[in-house]
Amino acid sequence: MSKIEDIVDSLENKISKVLHQLEVLKQTNTKLSEDLAIQQQKSILQQEEMTSWIEKYDALKMANSMLGSDENNRETKLKINTLIRDIDHCIEQISE
Repeated sequence: MSKIEDIVDSLENKISKVLHQLEVLKQTNTKLSEDLAIQQQKSILQQEEMTSWIEKYDALKMANSMLGSDENNRETKLKINTLIRDIDHCIEQISE
């Protein structure tokens, strides 16, 4: 009988260890999920900030072009021509 009791004790110990490992893994998984959510939120904020900086850069580039910078004159002229065409189109529609 002693052999059976030893086997049962051994199985109980192994099951206890497995259950403990399962609990530790669940806690680790929860922590990692929380960290992932935080990092995703940070990534979204950084993308929004980057978009904002790109818009500011484009506006600054346009302002420099209008101040006489030769670097972006062509681009500025194209944008102004596009705006003039849009205004002409609007005037035509109002005239009709």
